[in-house]
Amino acid sequence: MMEFAPGNAAVYENWLGLVRDYRVTGVQVHDARLVASMLAHGIQSLLTLNSADFERYAKIINVVHIRSLTVSR
Repeated sequence: MMEFAPGNAAVYENWLGLVRDYRVTGVQVHDARLVASMLAHGIQSLLTLNSADFERYAKIINVVHIRSLTVSR
């Protein structure tokens, strides 16, 4: 049901670029690492409970808040 995207040199290079370009500091570097992995593995969308933390990346990934989903019965 899930596939894990391993860390690699591309993830690290993307992460360095994001930290530099978006001036990421503190605990937000972990969010940048997640986005870097998404970019390296061609993952376009992120489903999250905390979309505010990813707003800065909205031009490069699709951020979806879980509340925006609808359930059909």
